[in-house]
Amino acid sequence: MKKTLLFFLIIFSQLFFSQSDCPTAITVCGNSGISYTPSGAGNILEDLQGCLVSDEHYSVWYTFTVATAGTLTFTINPNVFADDYDFAVYGPNKQCSNLGLPVRCNFSGADGPTGLSTLATDPNGAFPNGGQPGQFSSALNVLPGETYYLVVDNYSLSANGFTLTWSGSAQLASPFNDPTLITNPFITPGLPNANPNGLNEVIVCTNPATFNFNTLSTGIINGNTNFTVQYFLNTNDQITGTSPITTPIIVNTTDTYYYNIVYTDPTNPNNPINRCALNGSFKFKDGTITINDATLTKCNNNNEGTAVFNLTDAAINSNATYTLQYFPSMFDLNNNTNQITNIYQYPSAGGSVYVLATSPFGCKDIAEIKLQFYPVVVVNEATIRSCAIETNPSTGKFDLTVPSVTLQSPVTKKYYPSAADAVNQTNEILTPTNYIAPTGFVYVRVINGNGCFTVAKINLIVIPQVFSTVLKDKTICFEGKTTLDAGPGFTSYLWSTGATTQTINNVGIGNYTVVLKTGECTVTQKVTVFPSEQPVISDVDINNTTVTVNVAGGTPQYEYSLDNVKWQTSNIFTDLGRGDHTIYVRDSYNCTPIQIVIVVPNLINVITPNGDGVNDLIDYSSLAGKKNLTMNIYDRYGYKVHTADRSNGYKWNGTTNGNKKVQTGTYWYSLTWSENNKNSTSVKYSGWIMVKNRE
Repeated sequence: MKKTLLFFLIIFSQLFFSQSDCPTAITVCGNSGISYTPSGAGNILEDLQGCLVSDEHYSVWYTFTVATAGTLTFTINPNVFADDYDFAVYGPNKQCSNLGLPVRCNFSGADGPTGLSTLATDPNGAFPNGGQPGQFSSALNVLPGETYYLVVDNYSLSANGFTLTWSGSAQLASPFNDPTLITNPFITPGLPNANPNGLNEVIVCTNPATFNFNTLSTGIINGNTNFTVQYFLNTNDQITGTSPITTPIIVNTTDTYYYNIVYTDPTNPNNPINRCALNGSFKFKDGTITINDATLTKCNNNNEGTAVFNLTDAAINSNATYTLQYFPSMFDLNNNTNQITNIYQYPSAGGSVYVLATSPFGCKDIAEIKLQFYPVVVVNEATIRSCAIETNPSTGKFDLTVPSVTLQSPVTKKYYPSAADAVNQTNEILTPTNYIAPTGFVYVRVINGNGCFTVAKINLIVIPQVFSTVLKDKTICFEGKTTLDAGPGFTSYLWSTGATTQTINNVGIGNYTVVLKTGECTVTQKVTVFPSEQPVISDVDINNTTVTVNVAGGTPQYEYSLDNVKWQTSNIFTDLGRGDHTIYVRDSYNCTPIQIVIVVPNLINVITPNGDGVNDLIDYSSLAGKKNLTMNIYDRYGYKVHTADRSNGYKWNGTTNGNKKVQTGTYWYSLTWSENNKNSTSVKYSGWIMVKNRE
């Protein structure tokens, strides 16, 4: 916050030369008070004339110019009442080389105040005649533009000093109270002191610092024209305007520094007010800021080589009032290029970031933030194997916690079905000790004490079931026995019979299992011993003395026998005699043969149905005990002319449609029945017969 520089009393410190002479008189700016301690007579002993008939003692010279007409008065008040001060006023518009007599003068010789007063009537005061000292001289009527010189002399030769205050209606010239010249208030440089009575403080960023005072001038002048500023190291230089600071110098925060604001009339370089100076002072304050180098350490997760850093986490000890800018290199910082904007999520492969801190006063400091990684979580790929689950042989049961995927400790492990899940922490496997899965992979997020992780891969291998390739289902005769062999190469065998051998013997029909062990895995293999299917004589075809046996079921090739001793592969038997015969049949299993008893009927080839009782009819009633016995007679055209069954006693007398005799000729007949066995074997007996009818 800027503080307006108010017009204030011009305070002058002790001077031991210059201001004790007329040519170097101090310019009075406006009706400002004066405080001074003369300590000598100066280098020139001016001819004071008038009431000051003696030489100068401890004297000081002033010059002032009138701005507005009126009555001018002043009071010189010694700092010590006993001091004897005298004065003389010369003018108007006189030169130091020819001052002439003073227009006002006082040499009262009395202690205490002296000056010009409207109450006094004598321009020279009262000379010490008759013991009536007059300490004040009469007021001075002045006009605008008039310039005067004032000499104040301490007759007592003491170093106690005095103050001078102006009064009266006249105003003295000063550029600092002319509103046409000052359009803006002058600004005291620096910031208000924490002590209300202290000087403003200009912030410097180092202590000591090399400072260019001219950088303050624009702010002090605050837009007013024809004003300049000079800077000084002490009040003597400030009052006299000597030895101004013109180049940057080293300053500190303990000394006070001074400045004068001076007006220059652009139209009149000899204008007396050009020598007016508005004085000020200030101090410097150390605004040095310091931020520290810092290090940010993040996880190089999954060994990706990059991490995302929050640059504001760096402990650079920054004040909350600082403005911080981040750059990827010192080159960028120095050139204000490529400023980092994503400071909360800055991706980096490591290295450094540079921070420029700027205080509200413009002081700066730079810190380096090193970006580094915690040690990588080192993992290795692992493999585990599991026996196939018998109920779901494409899968196995795995304990994912068993394989060692890292040698580092302590670590935390979490398990996921995919690498993406492990990185994103989705779909975590919550039962890693009992994980059912097919051959494939799972992934382990291995996390160390720093919270860093790397994903390790575990290969899952389901050990396939190993079955016996030689153990097969068997078919044996119902009453037979066999041997079951699981084959070599297994670690152990356990049959459902309790046997632990590779083979089991004397095994009958039934279902069996064997637990086969290969390594650590077992598999249960089933085997069945089936009874062979018995062949069935489906039908028998008898043609005269030739018998054809037709067989179904069983397992070809079939063999046939009439005595269960001699066997043939043909199903045809020839030249069988009339009567009963036993036929035996077996299939390729060579089990107990099946058998059937058949009858070859008596063959009748000619009938002469003439009623003589000889060969009058065909009679197969002897076969009436057979099931479904039927005989059909056909003429040569295939037309059935007669059926012999139970209703007609299984006989035919050469008639058709009742008692109509058939014509003499050859007829074919077919005799069919079912044998009285469990399979009701069908038998067909066919032949021809000559019928001779007499008309």
